[in-house]
Amino acid sequence: MYNYNNSCINVAPPANEPIYTYEVASTERRLLKKTISDIKKEQIEIPIIINGKEIKTGKTSEITLPHNKKTVIGKYHQASEKELNEAINASLEASKEWSKFRWEERAAIFMKAAELLSTKYRHIVNAATMLSISKNVYQSEIDAVCELVDFFRFNVYFMQKIYNEQPVFSTKGTYNFSEYRPMEGFIFAATPFNFVSISGNLPTAPVIMGNVSVWKPASTSVLAPYYIMKILKEAGLPDGVINFVPCPGSKVGKVCLNNPSLAGIHFTGSTEVFKSMWQQVGNNIFDYKTYPRLVGETGGKDFVFVHNSADIQQLVTALVRGAFEYQGQKCSAVSRAYIPKSIWKKVKDSLLSETSKIKIGDIENFSNFMNAVIDKTSFDNIKSYIDYARGSSEANIISGGNCDDSVGYFIDPTIIETNNPTFKTMVEEIFGPVLTIFVYDDSKYEETLALCDKTSVYGLTGAIFANDRKAISIASKKLRYAAGNFYINDKPTGAVVGQQPFGGARDSGTNDKAGSLLNLIRWVSTRSIKESYNAPSDFSYPFMLEE
Repeated sequence: MYNYNNSCINVAPPANEPIYTYEVASTERRLLKKTISDIKKEQIEIPIIINGKEIKTGKTSEITLPHNKKTVIGKYHQASEKELNEAINASLEASKEWSKFRWEERAAIFMKAAELLSTKYRHIVNAATMLSISKNVYQSEIDAVCELVDFFRFNVYFMQKIYNEQPVFSTKGTYNFSEYRPMEGFIFAATPFNFVSISGNLPTAPVIMGNVSVWKPASTSVLAPYYIMKILKEAGLPDGVINFVPCPGSKVGKVCLNNPSLAGIHFTGSTEVFKSMWQQVGNNIFDYKTYPRLVGETGGKDFVFVHNSADIQQLVTALVRGAFEYQGQKCSAVSRAYIPKSIWKKVKDSLLSETSKIKIGDIENFSNFMNAVIDKTSFDNIKSYIDYARGSSEANIISGGNCDDSVGYFIDPTIIETNNPTFKTMVEEIFGPVLTIFVYDDSKYEETLALCDKTSVYGLTGAIFANDRKAISIASKKLRYAAGNFYINDKPTGAVVGQQPFGGARDSGTNDKAGSLLNLIRWVSTRSIKESYNAPSDFSYPFMLEE
């Protein structure tokens, strides 16, 4: 089969990028530690990048370490409304040529970017991620390198699958085919602090399909995205196809969302912000040249539901990793758990024992399982939930609860037990290392499943732990809409590109499944083309003949 202006396509899916271990005395560990030291000394100055040119506005923000807040490792320049308008214009101009690139040419750029990231830049992007957003080496490796490499490679594969999807190729006298056009306008990509892979995917997924992007990275995560821009430039991405504009979120609505050429928004962040953007798009709908595509992944209040047949040690490991890896700053992190009374004591003893082993501190000490939360705003917000639980008669802090921002923004892994299934920390998104547990009566399994489904406005991730297949089947049905990514006997974090396409519905987003064809298809506007070889030359039909 053929696509308009494209060749025959028949490809196998790529393999996921292997994860480095960084074990003691390994070459990669030694190189990474040296790079961390070098970046700390460099005092990097990050410009705005528009049409390939570096722009320094003079209005800068410091890049500090969340785990050592007084340490400054650089600064970045902020875009004003002027630079945002310039970025949009540069994107629209670049689109004139980029939209004409053959898919093979676009694919070559992103396959090279994947190769550069997995080799030459691996230690650089890892070091930048670890320092600037306080991720341990493993969390950085699986995110900033492996997942982003996977996004680049798999998105190229998904692009080819889309182009290969054609209608009935021909019937007698006709020739039919589909052209998958890029959107008419620019895509605005607003990216989060917590996943560098998402930061890299949001502006590039539409670009792989021939679109252009204006990229606003999170203000607390500019360093690693800057290196991604450098990788894309080295890989051959033409100037202006992606324009890099760090700026306060307040600038965005006035410029990007009000521009008539806005063709789409690719967003990951808070539910509140996405809803406000959606509302603004709605208010502007009569001004746009086309209906903008809105693709967003937002908040979560992710659960682990436990049946009394569950393997306790597997459950405990899933709770510890799911709730406390990267300080709980994952939209998929375990935030609430439902545990049957009959096994609660065993679970509690093991959970408290395992949690007590967690070490917290600087990312340069590789023995630390947890590091710092991103900034003071986040620290204060998480602390407010812990303080609320501490002062409530409906809850008991059974582990952790300590918060210390004297050096960095450190919060102990905190476990709360509540007797109220709709307690504040069971309902609201916290985005920190806080796990709340509700112990239920074993006889109320189905009733409590229904409670789990209704407790939260979100629908992102969740898990069931059970060895009883009937219990699993019941939970899967009862929780059908409670999670867009549902896990059986595993933690609800760590989705892998091509294996568990990621996204949720309800207040968790549009569920357009990053890491799958379903996301890429949102960034094309299909044209159906029919060519006739023997078109009618008389308007009349046989039924019109007189008897």
